[in-house]
Parts: sequence; C-alpha cells; structure tokens
Amino acid sequence: MAPYEALYGRKCRTPLCWTELGERQILGPELVSETKNTVKVIRDCLKAASDQQKSYANLKRKDIEFLVGDQVFLKDIDAETEQRHQQLEGGVRKMIVAPMANSTQKLTFIDSVQRLGVSYRFTKEIEDELENIYHNNNDAENDLYTTSLRFRLLREHGFNVSCEVFNKFKDEQGDFKSSLTSDVRGLLDLYEASYLRVHGEDILDEAISFTTDHLTLAVATLEYPLSEHVSHALKKSIRRGLPRIEARHYLSVYQDIESHNTALLEFAKIDFNMLQLLHRKELSEICRWWKDLDFKRKLPYMIQLAQAFLMEAKWTLQNHKPSFEEFKATALQTTGYAMLAITALVGMGDIVTPETFTWAANNPKIIQASTIICRFMDDVAEHKFKQRREDDFSGIECYMEEYGVMVQEAYNVFYKHIESAWKDVNKGFLKPTKMPIEVLNRILNLARVMNVLYSEGDGYTYVGKATKGIISILLIEPVTL
Repeated sequence: MAPYEALYGRKCRTPLCWTELGERQILGPELVSETKNTVKVIRDCLKAASDQQKSYANLKRKDIEFLVGDQVFLKDIDAETEQRHQQLEGGVRKMIVAPMANSTQKLTFIDSVQRLGVSYRFTKEIEDELENIYHNNNDAENDLYTTSLRFRLLREHGFNVSCEVFNKFKDEQGDFKSSLTSDVRGLLDLYEASYLRVHGEDILDEAISFTTDHLTLAVATLEYPLSEHVSHALKKSIRRGLPRIEARHYLSVYQDIESHNTALLEFAKIDFNMLQLLHRKELSEICRWWKDLDFKRKLPYMIQLAQAFLMEAKWTLQNHKPSFEEFKATALQTTGYAMLAITALVGMGDIVTPETFTWAANNPKIIQASTIICRFMDDVAEHKFKQRREDDFSGIECYMEEYGVMVQEAYNVFYKHIESAWKDVNKGFLKPTKMPIEVLNRILNLARVMNVLYSEGDGYTYVGKATKGIISILLIEPVTL
C-alpha cells in the first residue's frame, strides 16, 4: 500500500520500527503493535498534506520562465503513441504464447522480453510458458546456449532445475570441454547462468571461472554487437544488475542484433518512455510529500537509526579493535537494510499482506543475505578506494588486525562472504517459497543496488559521473523512438 493510500481508509500495513543499538529486538506481531501510534501520526500528516493540494494546483498555474539549457519534465505521452503502445502490447502477448519451432526460439524471445524491461506486462503468460518448458524436458538434445539459457530463465522464476544438466559439457577428466571455447554465445549464456548458483553447486563455481577467463580472452576479437554483450556482461551480470538500468542498456544493443523483433523493440522503447514519465511524477510527489510532512520534526525516531552507529564510532574513538564476529554482528545491524526491506514492500498492493510484513520483520535468510552484501561491499569499497570517513569504522582493518593478514587477503575473505550471500539470495527464490516472487524481487533489488553503486567505489556517499549517468538515463533522457 502506497503511503498516500492511507488517506482512503485502508489500514497501513508497514510495521516500521527503529531500535537503539543494544535494545531488545521486536519481531513479528509485537513489532506491528509497537508501531500503531507511528502509523496514526503518518496518516494525520498525510491528511494535512492532502488538504494543501489545491494550493499546489494554483501554484502550478503561474507563468514560469526557463533559461536555455534548463532540463524540464515532459507532461505525458501523446494519444497516438499511447494507442500504438496498446496495439503493440497485444501483439507481443500473442507472440509469447504462440507455438514456435523449438524451445530455443521460445526461450530467446522470453529472454528478450525480460531484458528489454517489459516482462512485468506479461507476467502470467511468461510464467505459463516457462512452466511448460520446465515440465517438457528435452534438455539432453540442447546445445550449450540453449541449456544455459533454459537454466537461467527457469532459475530466475524459481524453478529448481538441476545444475547436473551441464555435466554433458565436461570431458573424461572432469573439465569443461576445450571445444566450448569457440562457442562464444554459449559461453556467454553459461556465464550468466552460473550467477544463479546456490551452495553446493561446484560445477557452476567452476563455470564462472572457466567462462570469465575465455570470454575475457575472446572479447577483443569479437564483432559488434556480440562484443558489447560480452564486455558488458563481464562488468555486470544480468542477475546482479538493476533491471531498469539493464533494460536501458539492452535497448541500445538489441536494435543492432540482426534477428531482433521490430515490434518488440518498438513496444519496449515506448514502454520505457512511458514508465520514465511515471517515475518522474512519482519522484516529484515523493519529494513534495517528504518536504511538507516535515518528518525530521514530527517523527524524530527516523533519525534514531543514525544512533545505531554509536558503537562503531566508539570503537574508532577509543581505538578499540573488536573481533571480526563482534564487528559483523554490529555492522549488519547498522546497515538499516532490514528496515529498507520492509519499506520496499510498501506500495505493492494486495499481493503484500500483514503476513508479508511479519515475515520480513523476522529477518529471513534472504534479507540477512542482502544485508551482508550491503555491508561487506561497502566496507571493501570504502577501504579499497580510500573513501572511508575518519569517524567510520573499517571492517577490513578489523580483520587484518585480528588475523594478521595483508589487505588483499582481507578483501578476498569479504568477497567470499559476499558470494556466499548471493547464493543464499538465489536459494530463497527456489520453489516452494513462503512469499511470491514479486516480494522476493524487492529484496533481490536491494542487493543489486549495492552491486551497482559499490562496484567501483562508494557511489552512494560520493556521487560521481557514473551514478549521475544512471540517474540521467533512467529519469531524464527518453529513448529515441
């Protein structure tokens, strides 16, 4: 339920609670009860903000002058384009469910729909098609490309397909066959599939090393657009990239694929621009909502989360070196990711129930894993790129001090924790699950945010060219139709 929907009589189902470091953790139904007063304050504030909407509308009628170079937001998509979008949507839906010559064509088309960022409009159709592909298993006849693509798509949707399907690509010595190195397209999809691995899937651990090495060697010899596919994947796998950012990139590359579907491409471009306009409007409302409700004054507990950093600050000021486990227990609490996981569920509609919030408030494994990814990537990035503030405690230095190791070895240990956490995230998607995949995707996206912002430094605290570029392509620059 979106915050403003509280104005319309629906009960707010956001059991948010900020606890001071060292206080008893409040979980489950008790957490919901604890925050009823907070919810009432929010509802009252929202009502007050709503009463001011008429004045906002009047202010909008003022004449506004812009200077050359000023960036402004478009109001809406024209009626003709919107009608074309509806026509194309119907056509794409028919193509998804239509019989195709083989499973490779079907899988490739579904993959394109997903990577172009429009799969949210065809959720049921895609799920039904993948369900059929999962049960009609003819994987023994598939090549490396199809086997890998099938594995990735099914795993993304929670189907527990076995990694043993890749055994046929190994030789008698247990190594991947040398002949695979010439199949760049197949290597690329095996690389992407490997990022869906869970604990105990050694063959996929081997596959990442094998494909990374050979794709790195091959990329300089490839022609566009395959070269762009490979170089981009080596920087950011599909699994760990944010869907909207990846869709924007894939739009620019997909149109250069000789076999691309023109109707799908046109639909995806229009859809991206329409969604971009929606996001602009939502961002505008959120900014206004936040400013007018004056949460810093009316809801002082919102700044209490910062006090959770007190223990780390004391460690720094007192020059205390805690054990790594002591650091880990405190550091994971100070990330605030458990809180973000709960707030990320707001606005999802009826798919989110009180039971969903209770589940999230009890810190399930997938949220724990997302929290580890957040904190450990932050620690490595800040230390590696020398962006740590003087009053900020370093987990890397803590580990080096306790175990007497060099900095690179400490980085490697943290990277191992991060990779292990990603496996836990992937495990959380495998059916049967307690929560719908839409809910799990919210948690996954929190982990993806860190992977995007912290891969080359602290892109959150120190906003640079890369982060600004992401904001620009997502919210400012429309796709050329």
